[in-house]
Amino acid sequence: MSSTLSPMPLVAPSAPPPLPSTPWLPQARAPRRTLVAALALGGLAEVLLDRPHWGVSFPLMALSLVAVLVGLGGREGWQRARPNAWLLGPLLAVAGFVAVRDSPWLVVLNVLTAGTLLLLLMHFWGAGRVQRLGLGGYPGVVLGTALRGLLHPPALVRDSVDLGAAKRQAPRLMPFARGVLLAVPVLAVFAMLLSSADAMFASAVQRVWSVDVGALLGASLIRGMGVLLCAGLAASALGHALRRRTGSEAGEAEVAPASPRLGLTEALTLILAVDALFFAFAGFQVAYLFIGDASSPAPGYSYAEYARRGFFELMVVSMLTLGLVMALARWTRRESPLARTVFQAGASIMVALTLVIVASAVQRMTLYEDAFGYTRLRLFTHVFMFALGVVLAWRGVTLWWRPERFAVGAFVTALGAVLAVNVINPDALIVRLNLTRGEPGSSVDSEYLHSLSGDAVPELVRGLSSGKLEGVAHLKQHYVDVCEDVSWPEWSLSRWRACRALESVEEARVSAGGS
Repeated sequence: MSSTLSPMPLVAPSAPPPLPSTPWLPQARAPRRTLVAALALGGLAEVLLDRPHWGVSFPLMALSLVAVLVGLGGREGWQRARPNAWLLGPLLAVAGFVAVRDSPWLVVLNVLTAGTLLLLLMHFWGAGRVQRLGLGGYPGVVLGTALRGLLHPPALVRDSVDLGAAKRQAPRLMPFARGVLLAVPVLAVFAMLLSSADAMFASAVQRVWSVDVGALLGASLIRGMGVLLCAGLAASALGHALRRRTGSEAGEAEVAPASPRLGLTEALTLILAVDALFFAFAGFQVAYLFIGDASSPAPGYSYAEYARRGFFELMVVSMLTLGLVMALARWTRRESPLARTVFQAGASIMVALTLVIVASAVQRMTLYEDAFGYTRLRLFTHVFMFALGVVLAWRGVTLWWRPERFAVGAFVTALGAVLAVNVINPDALIVRLNLTRGEPGSSVDSEYLHSLSGDAVPELVRGLSSGKLEGVAHLKQHYVDVCEDVSWPEWSLSRWRACRALESVEEARVSAGGS
């Protein structure tokens, strides 16, 4: 009698439970390593940046973030990032100036610029080219990176932490919690009896009870929240830089040219009309501001009104003209080589005449400063005007060569302006220029000069020593502001130089009193 054996059914091995489905969250590379690195950076940021002043701490933090990014990306990530690695140069330079300058205006400008460069670097770390962005692409990428980066911290937690296992382990903690509740009253009774038995032990218990637990827990909670906030920002930056790209993004292809809609005749009519108006205005400016006597204003205007009001109006005209040239270059039809040459020539003349207008605005501001003194706002405005002139000149160049590179040239000019204003040291320059105006003691606003930052202290000390400036009593406040209670993360070159100058004044005063 034969029997047939039926095959045993194969049992598939149990697979681990799938991760929760959250399609709106991005997919991260090496999520656990990235999360651990973000938490470490959050703790470092709390140690370095939780200070009244930022000095060497800020460039150290920026360098640490870049080093972690390079380490997480590995050699392959660095190879992909190399075309945009030039952003590291201005990023580290601008961050480094936080440890050089003390002016609050410069600190804010440098931090914002470093943040912008960091967001650009995070977007372009693995693909794309910065120079392929259009003029509107730069703010678009910065804002988009900041917003999309907010999705990465929850994605890293999702991919790194098994929340289901944490829920399964929660019931096992209940016996421990009940044990703590039983131990608290027993320990209280025994501690009271032992304190009565021994005076030294009672003194130690008293010191423990004298601790302000609420304040201690509050400070710890605030620090913990600060660490988590900084870790979240670091996770946003690292996660976005190391993200898995699922489609084309900004900067991966050149910006497509717009379809021209304006006829050449209409555009040339507008260009030639504006050229004629600017040419007439430039003639008056050259005759009055650059050749003639600029010491007396036009009839009906005071000197200050003529210089300052004319300045702001000319700046508006210059910026509007830049926008007009860009719009015409984008929307005007130019089918033939002759049409392109005629349009480029007319637009180039407009740019050249606009540069004369910018030079007129610079001259007006110079006259105003010579009469009424130098301030931070006026000095920063000067830098902006020169940067605007460079952008206009670059627009004239790109009318004839590589029009698609205008945006990156304007971006590099903006970076150059930020670096230039750091190099010139505005607060020190303001003191120096105001003290060299006219005779010693004439029209010098001592209160304003003493209100400047530690950057100005060496020049203030020189001015006081030479007798051109008054207000020795202000030096004590400067010493308190820049020298006392400064920890090593707050160290900056400007504060160090200011402290040395103030200490030399004190030593000279002591030696003079002793003699």
